[in-house]
Parts: sequence; C-alpha cells; structure tokens
Amino acid sequence: MVLAGSGVFAFFLLIAIDQFAGHRNPYVGILAYTVAPFFVVVGIFFTLLGALIRWRTRRRAVEAAEPLALKIDLSRPRDRRILTLFVLGSVGFLFLTAVGSYQTYQVTESVQFCGKACHLPMEPQFVAAQHTAHAKVECVACHVGPGAAAYFKTKLNGTKQLYHTIAGDFDRPIYMSAANPRPVQAICEQCHWPQRYVGNVDRTFQHFLSDEKNTPFAVRLLLNVGGGDPSNGPEGGIHFHMNIANKIEYIATDDLRMNIPWVRSTNPQGVVTEYRDPDFKGDVAKYEIHRMDCMDCHSRPAHKIHTPNDAVDLALMTNRLDASIPWVKAKVVAALTQPYKTRTEAEQGITTALRKDYPDPAQANQIIQVTQSIYRENFFPETKTDWRTHPDFVGHKTWNGCFRCHDGKHVAADGKMSIKASDCRSCHLILAQGNPEGMKQVNAQGLDFVHIDAPYSEFSCTDCHTGGTQK
Repeated sequence: MVLAGSGVFAFFLLIAIDQFAGHRNPYVGILAYTVAPFFVVVGIFFTLLGALIRWRTRRRAVEAAEPLALKIDLSRPRDRRILTLFVLGSVGFLFLTAVGSYQTYQVTESVQFCGKACHLPMEPQFVAAQHTAHAKVECVACHVGPGAAAYFKTKLNGTKQLYHTIAGDFDRPIYMSAANPRPVQAICEQCHWPQRYVGNVDRTFQHFLSDEKNTPFAVRLLLNVGGGDPSNGPEGGIHFHMNIANKIEYIATDDLRMNIPWVRSTNPQGVVTEYRDPDFKGDVAKYEIHRMDCMDCHSRPAHKIHTPNDAVDLALMTNRLDASIPWVKAKVVAALTQPYKTRTEAEQGITTALRKDYPDPAQANQIIQVTQSIYRENFFPETKTDWRTHPDFVGHKTWNGCFRCHDGKHVAADGKMSIKASDCRSCHLILAQGNPEGMKQVNAQGLDFVHIDAPYSEFSCTDCHTGGTQK
C-alpha cells in the first residue's frame, strides 16, 4: 500500500514540479503517465497478494480452530517499536520517492536524455546539435509548446514516442511533423529580436577543389542582411522577408517545401503583387498558403548536418587533414559517400578504400581517423539520415534555398520579373575570391563572381554542387 501510495504521490509531485518550472518538460508524460502508474499497479498487486495470503492463512486458522486477529497494543514496547519503524520507513520511502522523482525530472530535461537515453531515433539531431550555435540550448526550450492544450498534448506524445521507440517502428529518417507546428514567434523570437537592423556582415567561405593539389578557393562576401523594420534601419537586404513591414506568402507543392511555384508579396501600403512560375498551372485555392518566417530560410538552425564537401573543407582548413596530400579532398569525399548500410560497414569501407589509396600506414591512419570522425558526426545509416534528407535553405549552393523563388522564372501578372538569380548584389557583395593571392585583392565596390577559372553564367549552383562528389 505504501508503494501504491508513493506512485500516486509521485504522479502529483511530478505534475506540480512541471507546472511551477520555468518551462514545460515534454517527458513528464512518460514519468507521470507511465512510470508512476506502473508503481501504483505493482503496489496494488502486492496489496492484493498480501490480502490473498492473509485470507488463506485465516482460513487455515479457522479450520484449525485457532483464533487469528491483528492486534496493535501501544502499551507493549514491541508494538510501539514496530509501528515507529513502519511510520519512519513509510516517510523515508516517500522522501526518497520525492527526491527520485525530482532528479528523474531533471534528467529528462537534459540534452543527453533527449539525444541518447532510449532515443536512437533522435541520435542524428543530438549529434548535429553539438556543432551549431544552439549547442548550449536545451531541447525543451524549443520543442515544448506553451499553454495547457500543448502541455497535455506533449505529455501524451511523449508516451507515444516511448512506444514507437520500443517497437522500433519510427520513421527513418524523422521529419518535423507538419501537424500543428509551433510558430517561430514562440521559438526563435524568444531570444532573437526580429526588429533588429543587422546591416552588412563580412563572411569568408573557404573551400578546396577536388584536384590533385587540393587547391584552396575562397570567397569573401559582404552579406547584405539588412532588416525588415524601417523604424530601426533601412528596409531591405535578406531580412526584407522578415514579415514586419512586408508580408511574404507562398505555396509549396511538396512537404519539404523545395518547390515554390507561387509567391505573394504585400508591401506596407497594402499593394499586393503575385508571382507565378509559368509552368505552374494549379489552382492556388487548393493549396495551403504559408506565411514566410525564419524557418523558411534557416531550415536547420539547431540540427545542421554538414555535407561531405563542407565537412572535408573544414577539416582541411583546420589542418585535421593535410592539404599537401595529393587528391585527399576527392578521395575522402568519395569514401564518405559510398552507400553503407550500417556504421560498422561504413568504418570498414572507409578503412579499406583509404588504405588502398594511401599505402603509407602512418599517413593512412591519420586520414582514416579524421574521415571516420566526419562520418560519425554527419552520417546515420541506421536511421537513414544524412545531408540529403534534411535541406538547408540558407544560401543556394547545395540546396536551391533562395533560388526557390529568385530563379528569374516567377513572373507577375504585369510581366514584372522577380529578382533574378544573376542579380547577386541584392543580397551580397563579393569583396575577394580565388586562391590565397586572389584573396589579398579586396575590392570594396564588389567583384563579378568567377567560378574557379571561368566567368559565371546563369545556371543554378545545385546543377553541379550536390554536397558530395560533383556531377
């Protein structure tokens, strides 16, 4: 009975802790609605078992004509000692239940629990989160909705997740549910101020070519981030889309929102302009109209999975891989992108391929170690997850990103074109580009983009740049 009472006590304690916490814990559903009731059921079972044993003992006593009764006489020292021990034991057990419930609550709030404890499905998200700007942000800070309805829904969903994890029938890969997603106003804007005027941001992107010399090729950009609130700075730049002074709406014909054939823009004066891809013949009324927000560009803000090319470029830039080793960029990317079914198979395949390419054991060991580390951080074959399964729409190199709308094809009713793909200076200015010598030649007025050794012509970067071995 004490065990059953402790389960009930733990249930209400967990609910009270979660109610008064700074933010809601989605895994209290598992603790309060699964673990605590389990102990209640076990306690009731033992209570009934004790009653059955008591009944059988009484029956035997009656048959033997022996009186059997429970008598507590507090005038007897032995009875007082037993009662005292029972009360102290019960209070101590309830105390341990309270401490254990609270500590378990704290554990379920941790990033480690979300990513590791019985959460094989979440391993890609957990590992990827360790290498982003949000690495120190707790999972529950973004993934738990406000309000009583969202609270109880999250609790029940936590129990459902436990079932699917045990059954092993979860989706591979896992995508964010499109049903009742949390709005960015409840997530991003709790920390990020959308009215902020950012202005220009200087960024350098270092790459290495897949040639014998692993030739370095960098691009230094002045990103025109700008802002969308005219009261805090000039309206324009990338954050023109911030839906503060302007309202941008669109429809997507796929779940990942990679194909956007229709866009509607409403300016502060209420002037509405619709842009449509001529190849799109569908009825707009039959599609859901989305209002553009942060996640439409920053689609992987906390769980970015690097492409093989970018991960190897970073390893070369930080000298984890030696750029003087012939063909190391191409060989490592090729080893990473083979179709492995398990991580063990991948590590064996990477070892075999690179030992064949680099006979020197010392050199091969160093390359293999770094390559396997890159694989563990960005490839998850057991859950069928890598850079290809989760688009990153910031920019337009590996994924179309900006070019989903700014491809030069979307035409307004009056024939006005949307911003063309070739109008690069609307969003960024190239200050320097090329090899190390070329990077020293900074031009404040901006340079025309040079694709390695050839001038840029109008084509989409994703026609060739796939993130792995190029087409």
